[in-house]
Amino acid sequence: MSLARRGLLPSLFAGLLDGCSAAAMLNATVPREGFSLERDIAYGPLPRHKLDLYRPERPRADGRSVIFFYGGAWDSGSKSDYLFVGQALAARGITTIIADYRLYPEVTFPAFLEDGAQATAWAADRIGTDRLFLMGHSAGAHIAVMLAADTPWLAAAGIDRLRLPGAIGLSGPYDFLPLTSRRLQQIFGGANRKETQPITFATAPLPSLLLIHGTADLTVKPANSERLAAAWRRAGGRVDLTLYPEIDHVDVVAAFSDFLHKRAPTRADVLAWIDKA
Repeated sequence: MSLARRGLLPSLFAGLLDGCSAAAMLNATVPREGFSLERDIAYGPLPRHKLDLYRPERPRADGRSVIFFYGGAWDSGSKSDYLFVGQALAARGITTIIADYRLYPEVTFPAFLEDGAQATAWAADRIGTDRLFLMGHSAGAHIAVMLAADTPWLAAAGIDRLRLPGAIGLSGPYDFLPLTSRRLQQIFGGANRKETQPITFATAPLPSLLLIHGTADLTVKPANSERLAAAWRRAGGRVDLTLYPEIDHVDVVAAFSDFLHKRAPTRADVLAWIDKA
C-alpha cells in the first residue's frame, strides 16, 4: 500500500491533515541537515527510470549503502514520497538511493523487476556491490527480495547477487498465491504464477536477509514473512525475522520518520542489522 493512500495519525489530528497525504505530513517534519539530496538522476532511458540520491554529510567509514524500493501494489508510488526514509538513513551515515520504477498499467510483471535490477546496477557501479543493501516495503519488498533470491534479474544487469551484503524486506508479499483479485491477475499477466513468488526462488546459495512484519498487518499477512524465513533457512541462508506486535502494514515503514519512530523500532533494527551483516 502506498503511503499516499493511507492516513497515519489518530482522528485527533485528522483536521490538521485536511487533504494532505500521509507521506506529505511525514516529509514536512524531515530535518534538512545531515545530508544532501540529488533528485531525478537517470538510471535508464525511460521516463520512470529516475532515482534520488541521498548523500550523508558524514558517511560511514565502511561505505555501506541502501537502495530502497517503495510499495504501492505495483501500480502506484513515487520516490519523492519517501524523503523521510532517505533522510533517516543518510543522516546516520548511509548513502541511500530511492528509485522509481514502471508501474501497472504501463507494464506488467516482470518489468518492475527489470527496472529494479537496472537501478541496482547503477548503484553498484558507483558504490560497489559488496557495500549495497537492497531494501523495500510492501511491493518494493517483493522487488528487493526477488532480486536477492535465486532469480536471473540482477545477473542480466551485470550484477553478482551473491556479492550483496544482504536484503531487507519490510511487510512484503513473498508467498501470496493464488492471485485472488482481478487486479493482481492483470499485474502479473501471463507469467507462470509460481515464478512471481519470491519463496519459489529461496534456493541456495542466498545472501543474508532481514524480514520485518507487523502482526496487525491486514494488507499483507505476516505469514508471508514467516514462510519465506523458513524457506530461506531450509536452503541454508541466513535470515533474521522480526515481528512487531500490534503494528500494521504502513506503520512499519512510517516508523523511519522522526515523527513516528516511536511506533515501531524499524529504524533502529535496520541500522543494527546493517552494522552486523
